[in-house]
Amino acid sequence: MHRLETIREVQLHQSLTHMKRGLEKESLRVNSNGELAQTRHPAALGSALTHQWITTDYSEALLEFITPVFQDIKRPLAFLHDLHRFTYQNLDQELLWVNSMPCLMGDELSIPIADYGSSNVGKMKHYYRHGLWHRYGRYMQTIAGIHYNVSIPDTFWSVYHQLENSGEELQDFISGQYFGLIRNFLRNVGLVVYLYGASPAVCGSFLRGREHQLETFQQHTCYMPYGTSLRMSDLGYHNDAQAGLKVSYNSLDEYVSSLQHAIRTPYPPYEKLGVKNHGQYQQLNTNILQIENEFYSSIRPKRVTQSGERPTCALADRGVEYIELRCVDLDPFSPLGITDSQIRFLDVFALYCLLEDSPALTEQEQQCNIENLQSIVTQGRDPQLRLTSKCTQAPFRQWAQEHLQKMLQVAQLFDQAHGHSAHSGVVKAQMQKLAQPELTPSAQVMTTLFEQQQPFFEFAMNRAQDTANYFKNQPLSSAEAAAFTKEARRSIEAQRRIEAEDDITFEQYLDNFFAQDACN
Repeated sequence: MHRLETIREVQLHQSLTHMKRGLEKESLRVNSNGELAQTRHPAALGSALTHQWITTDYSEALLEFITPVFQDIKRPLAFLHDLHRFTYQNLDQELLWVNSMPCLMGDELSIPIADYGSSNVGKMKHYYRHGLWHRYGRYMQTIAGIHYNVSIPDTFWSVYHQLENSGEELQDFISGQYFGLIRNFLRNVGLVVYLYGASPAVCGSFLRGREHQLETFQQHTCYMPYGTSLRMSDLGYHNDAQAGLKVSYNSLDEYVSSLQHAIRTPYPPYEKLGVKNHGQYQQLNTNILQIENEFYSSIRPKRVTQSGERPTCALADRGVEYIELRCVDLDPFSPLGITDSQIRFLDVFALYCLLEDSPALTEQEQQCNIENLQSIVTQGRDPQLRLTSKCTQAPFRQWAQEHLQKMLQVAQLFDQAHGHSAHSGVVKAQMQKLAQPELTPSAQVMTTLFEQQQPFFEFAMNRAQDTANYFKNQPLSSAEAAAFTKEARRSIEAQRRIEAEDDITFEQYLDNFFAQDACN
């Protein structure tokens, strides 16, 4: 990697200490029996519409914690820790599920869709989720994960722009480089899934009425013997309409154009369903995607949006600002679901994907990437696994080892910048997982199930109770609790204000929103 030496020579690696990062973590609320909570979003946590840090995802029972952006790796974890402490003080007898794959599930209608109040923006969020229900079903929307947001510092880009002898405007260069990172991420994401996937098993109630190839253990547990992440498998986010999408990652313009095409192109099965049924919204529109966020990918280019602005318009107008990594399972063995060592690895992985050459992705290679990922998702711990797509013909462990060896050089850049060896240490620890698959989180889950003869539900319930006790034994101080209570009250007032200020009908609001199609 010739770029590494150049970066080291000009001391550019010192700028890596200014990388910014934030976390978004989803967790289901469950009752004391491990069943999906049927209660409303706790009022003490504030408004899910307007709270800065605590909201809901698909379901009223699917909490989402959002940390501010920090440079110090430990600070988003510390903030997430405090959000959990505050939440547990306001959950009564409920628990947070700590596994990505869900708890005991009733029928589909027992999964409450998130409610955001009577404002137009609140209704849009709610009816968008109705559309997800009719398009994909409610079960898959209860799968939880962690999204890791990370940005390369401006001080890095300004110098790297010169090192690469780019004639582009700086922001155009930055956007192009982020898309190069994204393409390499898609080529190599299976490595992250093998090393950190933690969802090889699921409660049988999740699969009610669905065909699957999983094996059965303890009557109600379904699992993949060598699997790593059911969350990233076809049991997770999969849909025929999206499977046919040709979203391009070869440039910002192509990405925005291909997503906008999907947003304005009708899909016959959705047209047959209709927007309304007896006056009730079933979806926002009949297009392949209702809005950009419906497109599922393991990584997204991002730009902070202004109020009411569409994500693709923000990207087209101001370029890529950061990336969102969406391939991370909840770690049931960590109270927060993610550790500082994993964040260090993801930082190294992201920079590795940036610095490696990243040619354009053809449709054939995109299909190869999908096939390779599914092989690792379903058979990653099989010692004999070979990647056999048209683009990659190699034993999986050889392929993974080659990447980790090169990543070690990137990790050493971070070590030199930070004055310690933590980054290279975590990469070396991941190499051990190649030699010893039993060290992977997915293997640790299965080992626990088999050794203790526990069904998945019992294992997950025990982990949820242990985690609840961990946080309840660390109550917030009165001052800390007061700060979170203040934000909860502010958010409730903000929602009331939005509802009071609405002066157009919901239909007009939708028309105005979708009129942004051209990103003027």
